Amino acid sequence: MRKMIEGSRAVAEAVALCRPDVISAYPITPQTHIVEELSQIVADGELDAEYVRVESEHSAASVCLGAVVAGSRAYSATTSQGMLLMVEVLYNIAGMRLPLVITGVNRAVSAPLSIWNDQQDTMAIRDTGWLQLYAENSQECLDMHLQAYKISEDDRVLLPVMVCMDGFILTHTYESVDMPTQEQVDAFLPRYNPLYKLDPADPYTLGGYIGPEKYQEVRYVLQQDCLAAKEVVKEVARDFQKAFGRWAGDVIEPYQCDDAEVILIGMGSVVGTLKDWADRRRAGGEKVGVLKLRCYRPFPADELVAAVSGAKQVIVLEKAVSVGGYGIVAAELRAALHGRVAVPVACAVAGLGGRDITMGTVDEMYDRARAGESDFFAGLRAEVLEEG
Repeated sequence: MRKMIEGSRAVAEAVALCRPDVISAYPITPQTHIVEELSQIVADGELDAEYVRVESEHSAASVCLGAVVAGSRAYSATTSQGMLLMVEVLYNIAGMRLPLVITGVNRAVSAPLSIWNDQQDTMAIRDTGWLQLYAENSQECLDMHLQAYKISEDDRVLLPVMVCMDGFILTHTYESVDMPTQEQVDAFLPRYNPLYKLDPADPYTLGGYIGPEKYQEVRYVLQQDCLAAKEVVKEVARDFQKAFGRWAGDVIEPYQCDDAEVILIGMGSVVGTLKDWADRRRAGGEKVGVLKLRCYRPFPADELVAAVSGAKQVIVLEKAVSVGGYGIVAAELRAALHGRVAVPVACAVAGLGGRDITMGTVDEMYDRARAGESDFFAGLRAEVLEEG
């Protein structure tokens, strides 16, 4: 069924179709509409779930952790400072190998205070052990949540998944989406049947103390299973296509890349702008393409290397930066390419704190990278720098 719907409400309806048993969240802009809508769905009796109101995001994640170890399917959503408040629990959830889905609504982090969009928050938690999927539009947001539960609960994975969507740009805009029926979702995503759960009749410990003689091996297994989850992400995308009749995307998605000499890489809603920019440049005879990074964790190194191996240059658009270091995706791509393919990678940081990324911004990125710059901020305002 086609619906014209706000992005946040598309996510809420998709989550409800997944039949979570427990929902716990603390409202924070621009995530609020998602959990507000879910609370209404539960209050109206449309979803048989326990909606737990808490005093902080740390508590919301803790409630979800407890719900999952007790054998329930759970859900939460957060953003920015709230996401960072969750970090202790996010590490625990992944380390305890708990299947859970959280919507990470991308928003800048303080200071200075900003409620606008960039991807600094989710990129800051990239080392927690959570899988991360990044959506380009509302349809992908909807589809990714259905897939996320199936990936997370797969016995070969048993890791939490964060579906990342750009705050305001996607959460507060209306798009036409194809909303599946409950029957379709039930056929694709069976009821949660946990491999492990706490049971008073058969007690055991989750997340307990471990000494140096075993800790490293546990983290090694976590690393190996996270890397192996990439194939499950691909498999679930294929299953989704069979069930719903539309392709939901691989770990990466090339656009006009077959003969591209220059490839731009991006994540999230900015990919739409990059595609429009590439169409305009191709109309002028330039061989440019766009590569969407749909799955950031696990990092699809082999797929990225293969996709850019025929290009003369790669430009990564970063909506986050490792302060004092480099652009995050560009650094990982350079590491993946090292010793395999000699393709120069330029890193352009842009769009921080909600700064618009326009065609002019992408033109600047392209021109500066082609002129030999490798790491730079694009779209800076000279008058603001002079004031500072």
